[in-house]
Amino acid sequence: MASRTLSISDRLLFFSVIFLLALGVVMVYSASSIWARQSFHDGLFFLKRHLVFTAIGFMVMLVMARLDYRFHYRFARWYLLGSVFALTLLMIPGIGKKVGGATRWLSIAGFTFQPSEVAKISLILFLAYSLSRKREKIQTFAVGYLPHLLIGGVFIALLAKQPDFGTLFLASALLMAMMFIAGVRLLHLAAGVAALIPFLLLMILKTPYRLERMVTFMNPWRDPHGSGFQIIQSMAAIHSGSLTGLGLGSGRGKLFYLPAAHTDFIMTVIAEEFGFIGVAAVLAAFCLIVCRAMMIAQLAPDLFGRYLAAGIGMLIGIQAATNIGVVFGMIPTKGLTLPFLSYGGTALICNLAAIGILLSIGSQIQLPNRRLPPSSFVDKQKAAE
Repeated sequence: MASRTLSISDRLLFFSVIFLLALGVVMVYSASSIWARQSFHDGLFFLKRHLVFTAIGFMVMLVMARLDYRFHYRFARWYLLGSVFALTLLMIPGIGKKVGGATRWLSIAGFTFQPSEVAKISLILFLAYSLSRKREKIQTFAVGYLPHLLIGGVFIALLAKQPDFGTLFLASALLMAMMFIAGVRLLHLAAGVAALIPFLLLMILKTPYRLERMVTFMNPWRDPHGSGFQIIQSMAAIHSGSLTGLGLGSGRGKLFYLPAAHTDFIMTVIAEEFGFIGVAAVLAAFCLIVCRAMMIAQLAPDLFGRYLAAGIGMLIGIQAATNIGVVFGMIPTKGLTLPFLSYGGTALICNLAAIGILLSIGSQIQLPNRRLPPSSFVDKQKAAE
């Protein structure tokens, strides 16, 4: 495996992720210590687990960064099949673990993980693989559009079965965005969106708690002690943070007022304890990551790398924007965690693996004083272009 160094821009990407990881460790402890002490008689319960997940994820990121990203090209279809198989296993009693009314975790030999997090990366890898192979016919309905829509439909159906509306929304957005970037006809994409909207509306209308979320989003004060409690407490905590915040550890929202303070609503704790300055720093870090991903996508040496980098950038950007939008009351509750900051093993490791792949693509960009290693794969892609 060839030794690689990070360019200055890659260092910006790398250290932006490190900043978010370090802040995440601090905030997971700040947000969870009181609840952990009350529930598990150990204020460090979540911190210790989060440190293990962070260490594993960091090592996975380094491995992926040093592994040539084109290695994944050969296995993209197998990643997809493995993810579909794992999502299907959730429906088997005794294997799928049900928590809070949703079966989203696999429990095997005492270990639990969330297949949907792996599935998001697998979907991006497969789409990058398939779209790059079909560039010459990308604007045809039968080759460039329909197969990708059907594959995306399988993922959406399996996610709806859990149910996991947040990941379903994210997977749908990634599918349409990557096909748009690849050059699929706008008419075909518009037809797909038009077909998806009634499906999403049906999922909302036929499920009472989702409908309640929509109504609560419009007016959380109609039920301030019930369905509106979470978002009201989030906005109150954010307001109390003001410009510079109340100080690390001094937030009050995490004192059993704010459910899921160390997972879905960790941004609320950051806003309350570090204020507008802390929020701005987090937003700046995410903007750097997404912008660097799009720059790598633009300069990548082949179509597979371009689509893969763009997909990873959109995955991080859309998920971060959705989580922050929920926290600030701008969109209905989705149940998506904040990348690199929220507590959670599978999500953290998968996101760091994606960053590692992005660093690998960036290391292959040809600069004036660097030459790419010979690759028949790159040559074939350039010939196709």
